[in-house]
Amino acid sequence: MPTSALGVRLLRFDNFELDVRAWELRKHGVRLRLQGQPLQVLAALLKHAGDVVTREELRAQIWTTDTFVDFDHSLHNAIARLREVLGDSAERPRYIETLPRRGYRFIAPVDARDLPAPSGATDSAPPADLPGHVRLIKSHALLLTTVFAVLVISIAFWLARTGDAPTSAAPRLNSIAVLPLDNLSGDPSEEFFADGMTDQLITDLAKVGSLRVISRTSVLRYKGTKKGLPEIARELHVDTVVEGSVIRSGRRVRVTAQLLQAASDQHLWAETYDRDIGDVLRLQGEVADAIAQQIRAQLTSQQQAQLRRAAAVDPAAYDAYLKGRLYFSTEFTKPDSLKRAQHLFEEAIQKDPNFALAYAGLADTYVYLAFSGALQKDSAYQSAKQALAKALQLDDTIGEAHDTLGVLNWQFDWDWDAAEREFNRAIALAPSYSCAHEDHAIFLASVGRRSEALAEIAKIDQLDYGFSSAAAESNSYYALRDYPALIEASGRGLLLDPKDSRQHYFLGLGYEGTGELQQAISEFQKAVQFSDGSLGPAVALAHAYTAAGKKAEAEKILRDLERKAKHTSASPYTMATIYAGLGENDKAFDLLEKAYSEKSLDFTLPLQSDLLLDRLRPDPRFQIMLRRIGLTI
Repeated sequence: MPTSALGVRLLRFDNFELDVRAWELRKHGVRLRLQGQPLQVLAALLKHAGDVVTREELRAQIWTTDTFVDFDHSLHNAIARLREVLGDSAERPRYIETLPRRGYRFIAPVDARDLPAPSGATDSAPPADLPGHVRLIKSHALLLTTVFAVLVISIAFWLARTGDAPTSAAPRLNSIAVLPLDNLSGDPSEEFFADGMTDQLITDLAKVGSLRVISRTSVLRYKGTKKGLPEIARELHVDTVVEGSVIRSGRRVRVTAQLLQAASDQHLWAETYDRDIGDVLRLQGEVADAIAQQIRAQLTSQQQAQLRRAAAVDPAAYDAYLKGRLYFSTEFTKPDSLKRAQHLFEEAIQKDPNFALAYAGLADTYVYLAFSGALQKDSAYQSAKQALAKALQLDDTIGEAHDTLGVLNWQFDWDWDAAEREFNRAIALAPSYSCAHEDHAIFLASVGRRSEALAEIAKIDQLDYGFSSAAAESNSYYALRDYPALIEASGRGLLLDPKDSRQHYFLGLGYEGTGELQQAISEFQKAVQFSDGSLGPAVALAHAYTAAGKKAEAEKILRDLERKAKHTSASPYTMATIYAGLGENDKAFDLLEKAYSEKSLDFTLPLQSDLLLDRLRPDPRFQIMLRRIGLTI
């Protein structure tokens, strides 16, 4: 927004001031790290303090017609970043109030004043937008060839050199997207290999703490795209892009990669690597060390060691691993695909017993087979624990393995401290690994640590624009009982997949939580329609009917579910929600006790926040149960 439209230089509220000429937000005179679209949104809200600024008005002022973005997601990111910087919340706003489906309103008093500008000063436009940006998708991979050791370190070196250049004309480049590498082998069956190499480059770059690396799920949609790089970069909010190609023939691999500055489509760096699959790994330490010495300002000693560590791997084992990862990352909700992934990871281990990543991938399949109900919980736990122990024995710097171990500690062991340690370790090892931030956000929300959960959500928004991040945000906002934010998050998720039963379920919960019962009923009906026969959406529909005074309809649904559950393997927690809806509280508590004693996988995540159990909350037994599992009340 041009500052001339504001007519003033300073807009003050509370302990903050926005200088619209310097285009800076300050607190107690200290400049805060806020720029781009979030800063422009703040200026628009301050200009109209006390009035509703509609979404359409914000789009017209900030997201101009020649700028391609996912507007809903981008606006949400801007508001989330603002709230993070201001220490505000959607549930109890002090500054920014959300009006669902309408817009936003700045509710704090604002003092506008015009101070004399220095001689010759001119109004300045906002700088270019360079935002810093259950599981859902994991893209586990490590740099396993010299090709990617060299690529990662070379890219980091170029960025470091550019960022530290003394000339003021050179912008600092600190965000990057790796587009799917083209398969130039002429063999469609080699597509998995090119995709796997892309995945690994993203995963290794995610270890460089000075870079913001966009997730695999966000770049996958650009496979085969005809869009120009500047347009792609605007959509992903990055200032650099890597593109390239892979050719594999026999034991030879050729990778060509180039780094481009997105805004100008200018080539910054390019290299071609032609190696024997076996010989190339022996060269990694020498080549990586020679380049890494030049970029110590950007890489810590630990990050240098991670990028240089590339143990040799059997080529056939590597192929099996990539195929297993493909099944896991694209179809992790389907038991049949999870079993295929399991067998492929086992094949990789059989061919190379020292392949650490294959053990980490195998552990993931055990965990998600348990989540899907296709593998008994205790068996899955023991198998996953053993696989992770072996993976970390071989290589304790695999951030993805620490993330999975955090999930085990949280959802299987109920050991909050151990889970927190593992999530933090995963993020320390791979700062841009979006799945670790997603798991951590849901965990923090489920144990009632609101401000920390919101901070993680803000980080997720900078890394991943796919359905994995949308699901993580919806889970987190529901655990926090932040219903306006839940409506926004689940609505964005449905833009990605209109038939996502889980997001319709979350949207219904958001509407019920805000008292919009007819909308809630409609969304729960869609959740039932698109579900795979799970009982949860139907229980929620009955709950909304009860809240709307339609008790006969509610009781019919619940009694039907009660009969159906007797012939299925419904979890004790789900059964407890049914009896809570019927008002049979003693039966509900008996089933919650059973879920507690069995450590049911669906027990701890929703217990503290579940609307379906609101009838039980006044009962002292409910509060005692929360204390027993270590949750706040």
